[in-house]
Amino acid sequence: MQNIKKIIYSWVSQRYMNGCSSYNNLDVRKSCRSKEQARAVFSQGNVPHAKGQIFLNPMTAHRFAKTHGFPLVIKPNVSGYSRGSYFPINSFTELWKAIFLAKIWWPTTVVEQYLKGHNYRVVAIKGELMSVIERYPPTITGDGIHTISELIDEENAIRKAMDLHPCIYPIEKNEQTINYLKKSKYTLESIPPKGEDVILFYRISLAPGGTVRTIDQDTIPEDNKQLFLDVLRMFDANILGIDVIFEKGIEHSFHDQKCIFLEVNSRPYLKMHDYPRYGKKEDLSPYYNKLNQIEISNADIY
Repeated sequence: MQNIKKIIYSWVSQRYMNGCSSYNNLDVRKSCRSKEQARAVFSQGNVPHAKGQIFLNPMTAHRFAKTHGFPLVIKPNVSGYSRGSYFPINSFTELWKAIFLAKIWWPTTVVEQYLKGHNYRVVAIKGELMSVIERYPPTITGDGIHTISELIDEENAIRKAMDLHPCIYPIEKNEQTINYLKKSKYTLESIPPKGEDVILFYRISLAPGGTVRTIDQDTIPEDNKQLFLDVLRMFDANILGIDVIFEKGIEHSFHDQKCIFLEVNSRPYLKMHDYPRYGKKEDLSPYYNKLNQIEISNADIY
């Protein structure tokens, strides 16, 4: 059985987790696998997080919406890279459609409250923060002259010139983008006003063309930093990728704004931290040197 688990874990790692770190033991990875587990730890540690519920029966999510209202998030209980996640959901029609699509990925599904704000991935290791990035959905900014199609070409050319393509994907002018633009009553031939940010897809992930910006840690208040380190301690982890939304921004104390912790990743995808579209590329080698000295039990077992 042990050998079978190793083979399965090796296949999963190669197929779905290329570029992800592996510095936590099996017990820690088990404790971080689902959104439900994370929410339970957040609740116990008084960490701000969204109210949510795990469900098999879609009526559970329907009742949750009637009780808590919209906007909401629907996502698989176990997933990564925002696969199968849908937000913001603002109606029962959108809710039922999202439930159907999310269950293609995983049978148990999560419904959660949604907070509009700034989305961050914070990588914490023992005693310090390794890297903090803000994540953006695929977006272009209007100049009052060029069409959205031309602005996508321009953005993709910048990404290519910056050698981001091994990690950051080009924005596609596909059916997905065209359909999403319809929500803003735009087409690829529309000319958005100067300065308007046009979001081309809702998901804040790299595959549909999302980007990241490095955050200068000197701009983060000490109480925010301590909260991230407290979360690391709660899971007894060597490293965690912590996903969090701040309504105003991470440069403001979490005491002074709405803030929700979404989930923790025991094998955070560190590769994207080396390919910022905005901000300064960081030298993370000192952190890797520390992590590589840690002895990890059952590192190759699922």
